Amino acid sequence: MAEEVQPHAPDEVPACAGTTGGHATVPTLAHLVRRTARRLEAAGIADARLEADLIWTTALGIDRAALYAAFRDTPTEEEKGRAEALCERRLNREPVAYLMGTREFYGLPIAVGPGVLIPRPETETVVEETLRLVEGEAPPVVADVGCGSGAIAVALAVARPEAVVYALDIAPRALELTALNAAKHGVSERVHVLESDLLAALPRPVHVIAANLPYVMSEEIPLLEPEVSRYEPREALDGGADGLDLIRRLLAEADGHLLPGGSLVLEMDPRQTAAAGEAAAACFPGARIRAVRDLAERERVLVVQTVQ
Repeated sequence: MAEEVQPHAPDEVPACAGTTGGHATVPTLAHLVRRTARRLEAAGIADARLEADLIWTTALGIDRAALYAAFRDTPTEEEKGRAEALCERRLNREPVAYLMGTREFYGLPIAVGPGVLIPRPETETVVEETLRLVEGEAPPVVADVGCGSGAIAVALAVARPEAVVYALDIAPRALELTALNAAKHGVSERVHVLESDLLAALPRPVHVIAANLPYVMSEEIPLLEPEVSRYEPREALDGGADGLDLIRRLLAEADGHLLPGGSLVLEMDPRQTAAAGEAAAACFPGARIRAVRDLAERERVLVVQTVQ
């Protein structure tokens, strides 16, 4: 794929003439964006140019098209200060999604922030499989367990305008962000946000239990990239010794919370699908159990379809 080409703009423009008749120069936005990119690249941050663009669009409150259109402009001191503060946070390896306050998921802008896991592209597989399983249900009723930012719940409610979704989480910040995202996308009336330890507060049986629960093995958390290990909440990552502590709990508790023939759609590490499949078979004898590959062709999601 060809490298994206940014519009050319001069690095500096003349400032007002001084009393001696000389001209001072001030850096243009184009120069400042390139300088930010060089700083990020020197710190070993991948996609430095893209992230420099995102830092400046966030600082200026504009999109990338408007950023390029303004390349010949000279930002104000206040704008430069905002960009500098964001750049410093990124140099400290804070995730760019936290800097921007948003992350795209399933084609939707989802508000994110410290204290809640940032949605990943691979989690879109959970949404796709859930939608496939409820194709014939009217209305479909789904539980998003460990909802975090509410990305799964909101994506499902937007994709199926008649769906009823219960978004469950034990963390207050997650519940706040889920409610915010549901309101932002106009689905608050159908996304019911409930404080719950797994399924404890789920008020009715559902067609599908979807979950992206913590599944990182405890000993591997320090090995994660610093954006994750330093900034994303450990309680949203740590799945215990083999990463399956909460997934096993959910499987053990799910039986009474599914409608006849209901299903579970569970994200996990590809190394865990075999063990999780065995646990699912023990909890749901006769169930159809299959692993689904994500866009990277890794077995990322376990689907458990119970018998009628």
